[in-house]
Amino acid sequence: MANPLFDITPFTLLDYPGKAACIFWFVGCNMRCQYCYNPDIVFGKGKISVADAVGFLQARKGLLQAVVLSGGECSIHKDVRTIAQKAKDLGYLVKIDTNGTSPKTLTSLITEGLVDYVALDLKALADDFTAITASKTFRGFEESYHILQASNTAFEVRSTVHSALHSLADIEAMIAYLYDRNYRGTYYLQVALNNVKTITKLPDSTYNITNLKFEDTKLPVVIRG
Repeated sequence: MANPLFDITPFTLLDYPGKAACIFWFVGCNMRCQYCYNPDIVFGKGKISVADAVGFLQARKGLLQAVVLSGGECSIHKDVRTIAQKAKDLGYLVKIDTNGTSPKTLTSLITEGLVDYVALDLKALADDFTAITASKTFRGFEESYHILQASNTAFEVRSTVHSALHSLADIEAMIAYLYDRNYRGTYYLQVALNNVKTITKLPDSTYNITNLKFEDTKLPVVIRG
């Protein structure tokens, strides 16, 4: 059986709101986002087994409060449910970072009580989605969004933005899109990294946490550097 995890970040205070957590990086992804700074994870091979991941959680029980299942794209792995169940059995909160392209998996995790928090990535709106992600899965994102809206599961919507791919008008359109679909949470904008290896070679993005401001929008917008 192939190992599902590329790596483990043993401690973070940034990735699960208000909790001390670890991050499990699932290998592989069903998108090829141009700005992606994890090509080693997207194209790499798994290094860590389910048993090793569970052993890590057992060893950290009482020291960490949560585990973040990220990637790559965690939802394309059948092992995501197994690891989430083991984490819950050990008393951890579980967060998943997802591009939303596996609504059936998301529904299963929610229905079975295996996820406590979801970070849903809005890559772009429909007209630009395929060019940015090399994927024709925008409808999957929309379905996952509606699943979350109809559930009691805490979630956030976030977007990684690069000035060569997302104009300010594009970002404003994404804000309007979410508001029109009754999203009332905080919308998180993550500034794409410069000077790192990305899937597509891009010019440096001119966006940063000081010049990317959206103060007069209907939604609260937080910029993450």
